[in-house]
Amino acid sequence: MTSDDGGRTAGIRYEADERPPPALAFGLGLQLAVLTLGGVVLTPAIVVRAAGGAEDFLTWAVFAAVAISGATTVLQAVRLGRIGAGYVLAMGTSGAFIAICVAALAKGGPAMLATLVAVSALFQFALAARLSLFRRVLTPSVAGTVIMLIPVTVMPIIFDMLKHVPDGSPSLAGPLSALATVVAIVGIALKARGALRLWAPVIGVIAGSFVAGFYGLYDTGRVAEAAWIGLPGGAWPGLDLGFGTVFWALLPGFVFVTLVGAIETVGDAVAIQGVSWRRKRAVDFRAVQGAVAADGVGNLLSGLAATVPNTTYSTSVSVTELTGVASRRVGIALGIVFVAVAFLPKALAVVLAIPGPVAAAYVTVLLALLFVLGMKIVIQDGVDYRKGLIVGVSFWAGVGFQNGLIYPEFFSDFAGGLLENGMTAGGLVAILMTLFVELTAPRRRRVQVSFEISELPRIREFLARFAARSGWDGAMTHRLEAAAEETLLTLLRRDEEQEDPVRRRLLLTAHREGGGAILEFIAAPGEENLQDRIALLGERAEEAPAEREVSLRLLRHVASSVHHQQYHDTDVVTVRVDSPAADRAGR
Repeated sequence: MTSDDGGRTAGIRYEADERPPPALAFGLGLQLAVLTLGGVVLTPAIVVRAAGGAEDFLTWAVFAAVAISGATTVLQAVRLGRIGAGYVLAMGTSGAFIAICVAALAKGGPAMLATLVAVSALFQFALAARLSLFRRVLTPSVAGTVIMLIPVTVMPIIFDMLKHVPDGSPSLAGPLSALATVVAIVGIALKARGALRLWAPVIGVIAGSFVAGFYGLYDTGRVAEAAWIGLPGGAWPGLDLGFGTVFWALLPGFVFVTLVGAIETVGDAVAIQGVSWRRKRAVDFRAVQGAVAADGVGNLLSGLAATVPNTTYSTSVSVTELTGVASRRVGIALGIVFVAVAFLPKALAVVLAIPGPVAAAYVTVLLALLFVLGMKIVIQDGVDYRKGLIVGVSFWAGVGFQNGLIYPEFFSDFAGGLLENGMTAGGLVAILMTLFVELTAPRRRRVQVSFEISELPRIREFLARFAARSGWDGAMTHRLEAAAEETLLTLLRRDEEQEDPVRRRLLLTAHREGGGAILEFIAAPGEENLQDRIALLGERAEEAPAEREVSLRLLRHVASSVHHQQYHDTDVVTVRVDSPAADRAGR
């Protein structure tokens, strides 16, 4: 998509809050359902089969996963209070949980899986409620590294599935079925354009299943025996509330992978906002918090139902960008289709009958793309030597621990085998290294004051001391004071416009970075994003500026960048101010 000179995104037919015709919304919802249903069904199928689970539990786990994915997809679209993003975000089972869920099923059974998923979901609610507190730890470097390690952790299980064929099958049946799947998906994805590329996974699975059917691998009997409408043959396995050794050994891994799923959701929630409006907007982190909270609801329901947890699917971002229809009605339609399909056993049987080699080939391609996505996240904000060191060391530590190559005599039994999972081990290394960098960084100067204009003299005094310690002259001091004053005035005017303003506190931190200073204002939440207001100033240059916009114009003049992150509990405004000497050097 392209943007016109006014900052509008070309190609958006219906924005998130607009209402397309019901037939169009339902048609796009159905398309998204077809594109994503395979992943929703195959992930719990892979987990249960890899762990040697019973067939009755498999049908129950798939039914519950599809129904919960539908319900949470609707929740993401409609946004109830602080739960839900308010955008089209398809929810489905998470491949990140495959390895840890297989371990839970193999060691403790379905009831243990249910308990671990439900308890770990509580941590996701805590993350959603205080997302602003984690912004310096869950960095792109950490998130990207963890996502890159997901394929490293899961691929041994997937590669083993390439050999899952009935006894007596021809030796070439499995390899040719997998090859047909990969060739179709990769060939279409590489050469096709537009809508056809989105259908590459579906076409690949069909092609692989056709070859598998030629060799008798596709389980047509399962499809024929399945009822058209009904409930699964299995039953809810209950919860294991014994909280024994297996629970405590696996809980840290589940909590960590839950945070990984939350990181995925954060990325998708940011991405969907970028393709849902005609005019470019700053990211609303309240919507991101809502997306993570809805993800937590889905994980809690998945735990109570004893199935694999879910997460957002980035396919919804691609389809929205392609079609230009971002209306929430599409998300509602998609969720309704999912819930309806959950009660159609024959439709689910069509997917469950897909042979192991075909499913493994399909998941292999998706995991390869997931690895590349992790790389993109790592480099999105640039990579200096510190970030590169964190990513490199953490990734290879994860690979080493996953394969039992790093002093297994010491670490194999540590914390119940916590470090045997490469994603958990590498993620912990990345977080610890990031915390070390934060704790040893140049000290951030800070001052906390009442959120009132009368505190401006204290703020000026604080910035003058900071500039003096940094060796800057009076011109830079004046810039810092001007930037702080205009930011404070703008935030205060936003607060005064609220119907029931409350007394709040302002935390101002300052530190050097490069040739300038970074000022961070942490204050009360508001409704209006300063980035959006600043972006509009250029389009309204001929108008008589409103009083509150004078401050924004001055702020735009003295600051080289302004970023406003809005959360339910906090506003974070980050202002970069370059020194006059740095400005002259850059010319």
